Amino acid sequence: MKAAILTDITKCIGCLECVAACKEKNNLERDFPRSWHKNDGLSAHNWTSIIEKPEQHYIRKQCRHCIDAACVSVCPVAALQKTEEGPVIYDPDKCMGCRYCMVACPYGIPRYDWDKPAAYVQKCDMCIDLIRQGKQPACIEACPTNATIFGDRDQLLAEAHMRIDNEPDKYINKVYGEFEVGGTSVLYVSDIDLEFLSYPLKPGVTPLPDTTKTAMKAVPPVFVGMGALMGGIYWICKRREKLQGEKEGDKE
Repeated sequence: MKAAILTDITKCIGCLECVAACKEKNNLERDFPRSWHKNDGLSAHNWTSIIEKPEQHYIRKQCRHCIDAACVSVCPVAALQKTEEGPVIYDPDKCMGCRYCMVACPYGIPRYDWDKPAAYVQKCDMCIDLIRQGKQPACIEACPTNATIFGDRDQLLAEAHMRIDNEPDKYINKVYGEFEVGGTSVLYVSDIDLEFLSYPLKPGVTPLPDTTKTAMKAVPPVFVGMGALMGGIYWICKRREKLQGEKEGDKE
């Protein structure tokens, strides 16, 4: 099974139970607004949020767990990985804090934890530990209206299209996440346009890693070259200090 989530915007009542369940499950600290936070409710301490739109529309925002994830492709130390189960997970022990993933993500999801001495990137992992135990993510269990459901991606896509076909006047004829950037594991059906969930530039259907491969192939040589350059500068500085010391010794 390729794990996925389907959120039906027409069923969400904005109760924030999913947000509370996520914070409790992941032991996330209380969040305090910062001037640099984006106005979407997500932060290093909030991995899922509810965005309120006019006419009582509530849209849950979280990591989209792209099938061919840009964040995974740009990470030079493999701190981000796409699992066989579907979620994109993060290993803080490997992270070097470069924040390439934050730049690469078309949905602006990864957030940096500026409050920690050793800061790390934070984001939803779709409760991968629960999935591996045969359970559902905490946010799914908490939803009182079944606005967000969990299951196999293909089955959820079929469910999404069935809802659209059965009530064409209710839904926009589109499953958000079916094709964008190669497809995502978090899908939406809605009666309002959800393009605002991505950056101002509308993402196409081509997986973003296809556009980053050339640049990322240059990363290892750049690291090696930079190391050699810094090593050379260090040697020159030490050499100058030594010569200066010898000159001062001769004067004495």
